[in-house]
Amino acid sequence: PYKCDKCCKAFTQAANLTAHLRTHSGEKPFSCDICGRKFSQSSSVTTHMRTHSGERPYQCKYCRKAFSDSSTLTKHMRVHSGEKPYECSLCRLRFSQSGNLNRHMRIHMNGGSHHTK
Repeated sequence: PYKCDKCCKAFTQAANLTAHLRTHSGEKPFSCDICGRKFSQSSSVTTHMRTHSGERPYQCKYCRKAFSDSSTLTKHMRVHSGEKPYECSLCRLRFSQSGNLNRHMRIHMNGGSHHTK
């Protein structure tokens, strides 16, 4: 395997390590031809281009809502499935999205209660 010397994360392909190393260096060699926004991975440019074209090729099979990238559809599907894969290690409260868990963790860090809105 190919291993990152910064964080020890391992990859089976050299190209994946190369892309990962950009998360540490901040290098963004790929840019949008329309607005100039820069990205660390070429696939991110492809996804970003859909913001200009309005293309939404990923559709929910339950409610037909459409999304520009597959990861957003995956998050949306948890609305229908009830899946909550992110668990607070302190109080065991579960969340459907990692960002909600991160926001919740600030409650513990600030000495607040375990309850959320």
